[in-house]
Amino acid sequence: MAEYICLFNKDTIIIKPPKKSPILLRMIVLVFAMVCGVYICSICLKQISTHSKIKIEGIQVIERPSFEIEPKQRQIPTVHFPHPETFNRAECVHNPVRYFAILSMQRSGSGWFETLLNSHVNVSSNGEIFSVLDRRRNASSIIKTLDKLYNLDWFTSASKNECSAAVGFKWMLNQGLIEHHKDIVEYFNTRGVSAIFLFRRNLLRRMVSVLSNSYDRHAKLLNGTHKSHVHSEEEAETLSKYKPRINSTLLIADLKEMEIMAARALEYFNSTRRIILYYEDLMKNRTKLKDVQEFLGLPLMELTSHQVKIHKGPLSDHIENWKDVNKTLTSTEYENFLRVDY
Repeated sequence: MAEYICLFNKDTIIIKPPKKSPILLRMIVLVFAMVCGVYICSICLKQISTHSKIKIEGIQVIERPSFEIEPKQRQIPTVHFPHPETFNRAECVHNPVRYFAILSMQRSGSGWFETLLNSHVNVSSNGEIFSVLDRRRNASSIIKTLDKLYNLDWFTSASKNECSAAVGFKWMLNQGLIEHHKDIVEYFNTRGVSAIFLFRRNLLRRMVSVLSNSYDRHAKLLNGTHKSHVHSEEEAETLSKYKPRINSTLLIADLKEMEIMAARALEYFNSTRRIILYYEDLMKNRTKLKDVQEFLGLPLMELTSHQVKIHKGPLSDHIENWKDVNKTLTSTEYENFLRVDY
């Protein structure tokens, strides 16, 4: 377009630039709006996808390798040289210690798994320490308890004390772990605590075990004594005679709730150094225990346990209203729970 020249006097000349086309400006605004719209939509879709994953992704379909794919430096467990206040590590003072926590749900094989770890000469796994409410009442009490344990000032029958190469404990998801996950994740990452997730693929079997164990707390079938774990075939046979009745109306909702809790824990602890295990895999393939020892940076040993499995064989032998349960789960996403899985 031509420039406009205005003459005000003999000494002043003002040159006005050409006017920009309104069509061009509109096109620029339109393209900018489209780019912004596409970006906002992509962010929203990503958030919706992440949210849906937490809500509906069941742990039976979460297939992961033994080790999470992490940066190389996170594959190496952090080592510590604690100085306990209650004893002297003596000649082991220069021996490095790794910190770990077994994160699981009740009746998922964590007790059996912990006895396997404790059969290692250099491992001290100190049980379900947060079953005591005062220790998990708030984030401060949790941190205080963790500090005491990882400083080797926590004494149980499993403690190897001076020469422990790995020290840890069991932590159930419903014992403050989910409620205070932000503080706990920060602690794990700061202190170099490795997380060992242990779940059951077959949540129906877990439900049978939970209900049976709850019943025995009151019935005390073994000569008036309640035992969550047994060490003989005779004791296992006695406890397995009780057949719980499962509420088939709430069954699917209960199974979904278990899945959501496990998926939420995995999401919350995504930034930690972790390994994910399944009880059924450990039962069928004991070489998985080698993965665990390598994960903790331990010398390899043959791990053993004297615990005996209670509920063996098909679930139809262990559920009172089997026909109702079978009918409820047939043709659903949980139908595979009805079959023998190991």
